[in-house]
Amino acid sequence: MNNNPQQLQGVGLAVRGLHKSFDGQEILKGVNLEVQPGEIFVIMGPSGSGKSVLLKHLIGLESPDAGEILINGESITTPEIAAKYRMALVFQSGALLNSLTVGENVGLYLTEHRLRPPAEIAEIVVEKLTDVGLKDAVDKMPAELSGGMKKRAAIARALVIEPQLILYDEPTSELDPVSAVVIGNEILHLNRRIHVTSLVVSHDRDLAFGVADRIAVIIDGQIVTVGTPDQVKNYHDPRVQEFLHADFKREK
Repeated sequence: MNNNPQQLQGVGLAVRGLHKSFDGQEILKGVNLEVQPGEIFVIMGPSGSGKSVLLKHLIGLESPDAGEILINGESITTPEIAAKYRMALVFQSGALLNSLTVGENVGLYLTEHRLRPPAEIAEIVVEKLTDVGLKDAVDKMPAELSGGMKKRAAIARALVIEPQLILYDEPTSELDPVSAVVIGNEILHLNRRIHVTSLVVSHDRDLAFGVADRIAVIIDGQIVTVGTPDQVKNYHDPRVQEFLHADFKREK
Protein backbone atom coordinates (compact mmCIF):
# COMPACT_ATOMS: atom_id res chain seq x y z
CA MET A 1 0.00 0.00 0.00
CA ASN A 2 1.33 3.42 -0.95
CA ASN A 3 1.71 5.63 2.10
CA ASN A 4 2.34 8.81 0.07
CA PRO A 5 -1.03 10.05 -1.18
CA GLN A 6 0.61 12.59 -3.48
CA GLN A 7 1.96 9.75 -5.59
CA LEU A 8 -1.43 8.19 -6.27
CA GLN A 9 -2.84 8.72 -9.74
CA GLY A 10 -6.37 8.41 -11.03
CA VAL A 11 -7.25 6.16 -13.94
CA GLY A 12 -9.04 6.81 -17.19
CA LEU A 13 -12.48 5.26 -17.66
CA ALA A 14 -14.27 4.60 -20.95
CA VAL A 15 -17.75 3.24 -21.63
CA ARG A 16 -18.35 2.18 -25.20
CA GLY A 17 -21.66 1.22 -26.77
CA LEU A 18 -23.23 -0.05 -23.53
CA HIS A 19 -26.63 -1.70 -23.96
CA LYS A 20 -28.76 -3.35 -21.27
CA SER A 21 -32.34 -4.63 -21.25
CA PHE A 22 -34.48 -6.16 -18.51
CA ASP A 23 -37.52 -8.24 -19.43
CA GLY A 24 -37.48 -6.85 -22.94
CA GLN A 25 -37.27 -3.22 -21.81
CA GLU A 26 -34.13 -1.43 -23.00
CA ILE A 27 -32.64 0.59 -20.15
CA LEU A 28 -29.24 1.56 -21.56
CA LYS A 29 -29.25 2.40 -25.24
CA GLY A 30 -25.67 2.59 -26.43
CA VAL A 31 -24.04 4.65 -23.67
CA ASN A 32 -20.65 6.17 -24.52
CA LEU A 33 -18.49 8.04 -22.01
CA GLU A 34 -14.86 9.04 -21.64
CA VAL A 35 -13.56 10.07 -18.19
CA GLN A 36 -10.05 11.48 -17.94
CA PRO A 37 -7.58 10.48 -15.20
CA GLY A 38 -7.97 12.71 -12.15
CA GLU A 39 -11.22 14.22 -13.36
CA ILE A 40 -14.39 14.81 -11.35
CA PHE A 41 -17.04 13.56 -13.76
CA VAL A 42 -20.73 13.78 -12.86
CA ILE A 43 -23.47 11.70 -14.46
CA MET A 44 -26.81 13.32 -13.82
CA GLY A 45 -30.35 12.85 -15.01
CA PRO A 46 -33.93 12.37 -13.83
CA SER A 47 -35.18 9.31 -11.98
CA GLY A 48 -35.52 6.29 -14.26
CA SER A 49 -32.98 7.62 -16.76
CA GLY A 50 -30.56 4.70 -16.33
CA LYS A 51 -28.07 6.22 -13.87
CA SER A 52 -28.28 3.39 -11.33
CA VAL A 53 -28.08 0.66 -13.97
CA LEU A 54 -25.02 2.31 -15.48
CA LEU A 55 -23.37 2.51 -12.05
CA LYS A 56 -24.03 -1.19 -11.45
CA HIS A 57 -22.19 -1.98 -14.67
CA LEU A 58 -19.23 0.16 -13.64
CA ILE A 59 -18.84 -1.73 -10.35
CA GLY A 60 -19.42 -5.14 -11.89
CA LEU A 61 -22.86 -5.93 -10.47
CA GLU A 62 -24.37 -6.11 -13.96
CA SER A 63 -23.02 -7.40 -17.26
CA PRO A 64 -23.91 -5.54 -20.46
CA ASP A 65 -25.85 -7.09 -23.32
CA ALA A 66 -23.42 -5.32 -25.62
CA GLY A 67 -20.55 -2.88 -25.30
CA GLU A 68 -17.61 -2.67 -22.93
CA ILE A 69 -16.07 -0.78 -20.02
CA LEU A 70 -12.36 0.02 -20.06
CA ILE A 71 -9.94 1.31 -17.46
CA ASN A 72 -6.74 2.79 -18.85
CA GLY A 73 -7.68 1.21 -22.16
CA GLU A 74 -8.14 -2.32 -20.79
CA SER A 75 -11.51 -4.05 -20.76
CA ILE A 76 -12.59 -4.98 -17.22
CA THR A 77 -14.77 -7.86 -18.36
CA THR A 78 -12.22 -10.32 -16.96
CA PRO A 79 -11.49 -10.55 -13.21
CA GLU A 80 -7.74 -10.46 -13.88
CA ILE A 81 -7.92 -7.04 -15.49
CA ALA A 82 -10.43 -5.65 -13.01
CA ALA A 83 -8.19 -6.74 -10.12
CA LYS A 84 -5.33 -4.60 -11.45
CA TYR A 85 -7.14 -1.40 -10.51
CA ARG A 86 -8.35 -0.10 -7.16
CA MET A 87 -11.96 1.06 -7.31
CA ALA A 88 -14.09 2.10 -4.36
CA LEU A 89 -17.81 2.78 -4.08
CA VAL A 90 -19.38 5.25 -1.66
CA PHE A 91 -22.89 3.90 -1.17
CA GLN A 92 -25.92 6.16 -1.23
CA SER A 93 -26.89 5.12 2.29
CA GLY A 94 -23.34 5.06 3.64
CA ALA A 95 -23.86 1.33 4.37
CA LEU A 96 -22.08 1.38 7.73
CA LEU A 97 -22.48 -1.71 9.91
CA ASN A 98 -24.40 -0.63 13.02
CA SER A 99 -22.74 -3.27 15.21
CA LEU A 100 -19.24 -1.86 14.63
CA THR A 101 -17.69 1.42 15.66
CA VAL A 102 -16.90 4.00 13.02
CA GLY A 103 -13.23 3.05 13.21
CA GLU A 104 -14.02 -0.65 12.85
CA ASN A 105 -16.20 0.12 9.83
CA VAL A 106 -13.46 2.12 8.16
CA GLY A 107 -10.82 -0.55 8.80
CA LEU A 108 -13.04 -3.54 8.04
CA TYR A 109 -11.55 -4.34 4.63
CA LEU A 110 -8.00 -4.37 5.97
CA THR A 111 -9.03 -6.39 9.02
CA GLU A 112 -11.10 -8.99 7.17
CA HIS A 113 -8.35 -9.60 4.60
CA ARG A 114 -5.56 -9.37 7.20
CA LEU A 115 -3.66 -6.93 5.04
CA ARG A 116 -2.00 -5.08 7.93
CA PRO A 117 -1.23 -5.70 11.62
CA PRO A 118 -3.90 -4.33 13.99
CA ALA A 119 -1.73 -1.43 15.17
CA GLU A 120 -1.05 -0.31 11.62
CA ILE A 121 -4.72 -0.63 10.68
CA ALA A 122 -5.58 1.62 13.63
CA GLU A 123 -3.14 4.25 12.34
CA ILE A 124 -4.55 4.08 8.82
CA VAL A 125 -8.11 4.39 10.13
CA VAL A 126 -7.27 7.54 12.10
CA GLU A 127 -5.48 8.98 9.05
CA LYS A 128 -8.46 8.42 6.75
CA LEU A 129 -10.98 9.71 9.28
CA THR A 130 -8.81 12.78 9.76
CA ASP A 131 -8.87 13.30 6.00
CA VAL A 132 -12.65 13.70 6.13
CA GLY A 133 -12.79 15.65 9.40
CA LEU A 134 -13.96 12.76 11.60
CA LYS A 135 -10.90 12.00 13.72
CA ASP A 136 -12.90 12.31 16.93
CA ALA A 137 -15.55 9.84 15.71
CA VAL A 138 -13.31 6.76 15.62
CA ASP A 139 -14.90 5.19 18.72
CA LYS A 140 -18.45 6.34 18.06
CA MET A 141 -21.21 4.05 16.82
CA PRO A 142 -22.92 4.82 13.50
CA ALA A 143 -26.17 5.62 15.32
CA GLU A 144 -24.38 8.55 16.98
CA LEU A 145 -23.55 10.18 13.64
CA SER A 146 -25.56 12.61 11.59
CA GLY A 147 -26.41 11.76 7.99
CA GLY A 148 -23.57 13.89 6.67
CA MET A 149 -21.08 12.33 9.07
CA LYS A 150 -22.12 8.86 7.95
CA LYS A 151 -21.44 9.84 4.33
CA ARG A 152 -18.00 11.15 5.31
CA ALA A 153 -17.27 7.94 7.23
CA ALA A 154 -18.20 6.00 4.10
CA ILE A 155 -15.74 8.11 2.11
CA ALA A 156 -13.03 7.37 4.70
CA ARG A 157 -13.76 3.66 4.33
CA ALA A 158 -13.35 3.97 0.56
CA LEU A 159 -10.02 5.76 1.01
CA VAL A 160 -8.54 2.85 2.98
CA ILE A 161 -7.84 0.90 -0.21
CA GLU A 162 -6.12 3.97 -1.73
CA PRO A 163 -8.43 3.95 -4.76
CA GLN A 164 -7.55 5.13 -8.23
CA LEU A 165 -11.25 5.55 -8.98
CA ILE A 166 -14.01 6.49 -6.52
CA LEU A 167 -17.64 6.05 -7.53
CA TYR A 168 -20.15 8.11 -5.56
CA ASP A 169 -23.78 6.95 -5.63
CA GLU A 170 -26.08 9.93 -4.92
CA PRO A 171 -23.69 11.25 -2.23
CA THR A 172 -25.95 14.12 -1.11
CA SER A 173 -29.28 12.26 -1.01
CA GLU A 174 -31.24 12.74 2.23
CA LEU A 175 -28.87 15.50 3.41
CA ASP A 176 -29.73 19.06 4.38
CA PRO A 177 -28.21 21.81 2.20
CA VAL A 178 -25.33 22.54 4.60
CA SER A 179 -24.33 18.87 4.88
CA ALA A 180 -24.60 18.50 1.10
CA VAL A 181 -22.11 21.34 0.64
CA VAL A 182 -19.74 19.65 3.11
CA ILE A 183 -19.84 16.43 1.07
CA GLY A 184 -19.27 18.33 -2.15
CA ASN A 185 -16.25 20.05 -0.62
CA GLU A 186 -14.90 16.67 0.52
CA ILE A 187 -15.12 15.35 -3.04
CA LEU A 188 -13.22 18.40 -4.30
CA HIS A 189 -10.62 18.20 -1.52
CA LEU A 190 -9.87 14.52 -2.08
CA ASN A 191 -9.65 14.93 -5.82
CA ARG A 192 -7.06 17.68 -5.46
CA ARG A 193 -5.10 16.02 -2.67
CA ILE A 194 -4.75 12.45 -3.95
CA HIS A 195 -5.46 13.03 -7.66
CA VAL A 196 -8.07 10.27 -7.72
CA THR A 197 -10.58 9.96 -10.56
CA SER A 198 -14.04 10.69 -9.16
CA LEU A 199 -17.26 9.63 -10.86
CA VAL A 200 -20.39 11.00 -9.22
CA VAL A 201 -23.85 9.70 -10.05
CA SER A 202 -26.45 12.18 -8.86
CA HIS A 203 -29.60 14.11 -9.65
CA ASP A 204 -28.42 16.96 -7.38
CA ARG A 205 -27.99 19.92 -9.72
CA ASP A 206 -26.20 22.09 -7.15
CA LEU A 207 -23.66 19.35 -6.43
CA ALA A 208 -23.05 18.67 -10.11
CA PHE A 209 -22.40 22.28 -11.04
CA GLY A 210 -20.38 22.85 -7.86
CA VAL A 211 -17.85 20.02 -8.18
CA ALA A 212 -17.76 18.72 -11.76
CA ASP A 213 -14.99 19.22 -14.26
CA ARG A 214 -17.43 17.78 -16.79
CA ILE A 215 -21.02 16.59 -16.67
CA ALA A 216 -22.90 13.98 -18.69
CA VAL A 217 -26.68 14.17 -18.80
CA ILE A 218 -28.42 10.84 -19.29
CA ILE A 219 -32.08 10.77 -20.29
CA ASP A 220 -34.06 7.69 -21.28
CA GLY A 221 -30.95 5.49 -21.33
CA GLN A 222 -28.90 7.73 -23.61
CA ILE A 223 -26.21 10.33 -23.00
CA VAL A 224 -27.74 13.52 -24.34
CA THR A 225 -24.75 15.82 -23.80
CA VAL A 226 -21.31 15.91 -22.19
CA GLY A 227 -19.45 19.10 -21.35
CA THR A 228 -18.26 21.55 -18.76
CA PRO A 229 -20.87 22.89 -16.33
CA ASP A 230 -21.28 26.04 -18.43
CA GLN A 231 -21.62 24.03 -21.64
CA VAL A 232 -24.30 21.81 -20.11
CA LYS A 233 -26.19 24.79 -18.68
CA ASN A 234 -26.33 26.32 -22.15
CA TYR A 235 -27.10 23.15 -24.08
CA HIS A 236 -30.23 23.85 -26.11
CA ASP A 237 -32.10 20.58 -25.79
CA PRO A 238 -35.56 20.98 -24.24
CA ARG A 239 -35.20 17.74 -22.26
CA VAL A 240 -31.97 18.96 -20.66
CA GLN A 241 -33.34 22.40 -19.95
CA GLU A 242 -36.50 20.95 -18.42
CA PHE A 243 -34.43 18.78 -16.08
CA LEU A 244 -32.06 21.60 -15.13
CA HIS A 245 -34.81 24.12 -14.45
CA ALA A 246 -37.55 21.94 -13.00
CA ASP A 247 -39.22 23.82 -10.15
CA PHE A 248 -42.52 24.37 -8.44
CA LYS A 249 -44.81 26.86 -10.12
CA ARG A 250 -47.43 28.46 -7.89
CA GLU A 251 -50.70 29.34 -9.56
CA LYS A 252 -51.51 33.07 -9.45
